[in-house]
Amino acid sequence: MSNESQQQMNVKPLKASQSGTASKKDFLAHGTIEHIDITKNPGVVPVVEAMQHMAFSARDLHRAADIYDRMLKDKQCGVILTLAGSLISAGLKKVIVDMVKNNMVDAIVSTGANIVDQDFFEALGFKHYIAEDKLKSGLFDGELRDHALDRIYDTLIDEEELRICDETTQKVFDEMEAGPHSSREFIRAMGDYLDKNGGPKCADSIVYECFKRDIPIFCPAFNDCSAGFGLVAHAVARGYDNARTATWDGGKDFYELTQLKIKNPTTGILMLGGGVPKNFTQDIVVCAEVLGHDAPMHKYAIQVTVADVRDGALSSSTLKEASSWGKVDTVYEQMVFSEATLAVPLIVGYAYHKGSWKQRTAKKWSTLLEPAAVA
Repeated sequence: MSNESQQQMNVKPLKASQSGTASKKDFLAHGTIEHIDITKNPGVVPVVEAMQHMAFSARDLHRAADIYDRMLKDKQCGVILTLAGSLISAGLKKVIVDMVKNNMVDAIVSTGANIVDQDFFEALGFKHYIAEDKLKSGLFDGELRDHALDRIYDTLIDEEELRICDETTQKVFDEMEAGPHSSREFIRAMGDYLDKNGGPKCADSIVYECFKRDIPIFCPAFNDCSAGFGLVAHAVARGYDNARTATWDGGKDFYELTQLKIKNPTTGILMLGGGVPKNFTQDIVVCAEVLGHDAPMHKYAIQVTVADVRDGALSSSTLKEASSWGKVDTVYEQMVFSEATLAVPLIVGYAYHKGSWKQRTAKKWSTLLEPAAVA
């Protein structure tokens, strides 16, 4: 990295005073988050199947698992996974990596936090730490700040390590060609960076596995994560000179994902959380129509969320409501009102051990978008 680039990124948190009775080491002494391995739990199938005879969320969860299995049986179906909320830091990374490795997903649409601040962060060799139970009270957050520790409910991240992640994204972007890029292209470059530097410094990485398998990852709010800091530092170091600066083009994101819908009309979506990834993915049906293509609604749809439908928020809008917008068909759709760390290992574990994915072939959707010239 050039000297001018280095001057744009301060990797030492200025407000960390290291005060208080406990040390940073004390706060991080309770172990690290371990990612659950669904491949080792075949007993999940009879458990989920038994839930179909229960009621409330148990029956909903069984139907969602069955719909996901149907997606995988349908050889024409392209499966899109959406991620919102702190899922990787919570221990779901290996579930998603196993989906990628076993042709259970063809594209990912995510918040930047999951992909960059959490997955790429761990691929650089860093960890998410288990927070002592008392820290959930919020009474110690000032002391955590003094030690440059960031809290996600019952999980801790070392801010100094996160700043290194920020800095690394700048290094990646510094090597890219100037001009507008989709988030998919930036994330692919991050996978290439890992590949050229000996691979991930951890057991698994979503960014890296998707890079190797030509599975596109989109972050429709790409600035809202470590990549945003990297983009700003990259642009400032180049004086915002368009001839020397790689920039993020959100319109290109939308165009590329819509192209996948146009080229693969039968689609299913598995949405973990809601927010921008949910709406972005549902909207590609409408966008295809705007571009003059009669693309069918998403044939299959599942959403796992804790958002309440009564609050009027996007994250809580039901899949039936999405049908009124022409986005989701209502034959195979299911809402599961559950926190993701509870529901996702059951839904995905069920589909994994049912084995329908064994008959699928990799769609390699990234190859359809290289290059993706906008008419």
